[in-house]
Amino acid sequence: MALPKNAIPSRALADFLTMQEAVDKPLQEVTLAFLGDGRSPIAPSLATGAAKLGMDFRIVSPPIFWPAPSFIADVTSGAHEHDGKFAVLEHVGAGVLGADFVYTAAWLGEQETGWAERIRLLAPFGVRADVMEATGNPGCKFMHCLPSFHDSGSKAGDRVAKQFGLDCMEVSDTNFEPKASVVFD
Repeated sequence: MALPKNAIPSRALADFLTMQEAVDKPLQEVTLAFLGDGRSPIAPSLATGAAKLGMDFRIVSPPIFWPAPSFIADVTSGAHEHDGKFAVLEHVGAGVLGADFVYTAAWLGEQETGWAERIRLLAPFGVRADVMEATGNPGCKFMHCLPSFHDSGSKAGDRVAKQFGLDCMEVSDTNFEPKASVVFD
């Protein structure tokens, strides 16, 4: 399985170690759902690692942000080879059901162009309380690769709050900071 040029496999490895510390079962029994831009640097890194570890990994995103079909086929094959599962879905409820971890990444950089369209497309994939509840797993943990736009404390967060009337983007502040978050573990 080849990673895209912008992949960050060392970050994914660190995240898998954090996951192992946070649950009382082997990673082969862990379900991880990534919400947001499935082409972001971390999503394919997690997908490749999860496939090699035999995990159940799901990218939950609008189809326009799905990884390339060849990458999806590659990871699906690798997951099956290691008794894992891989899916790319657009329905949040189905994508997070049974998840042990819900993971997201920033939707925008400070200099991002095309904000309005990205935010419009990704808004239904923000990690809010209802998403964590939809997992059906009261022990589900939240992860984020940082930086995060979870409030109006950054230039981008302030701009989004003022321009789009949103209190957060990829994750709500109530999910970023609570005991279910392992962002800083």
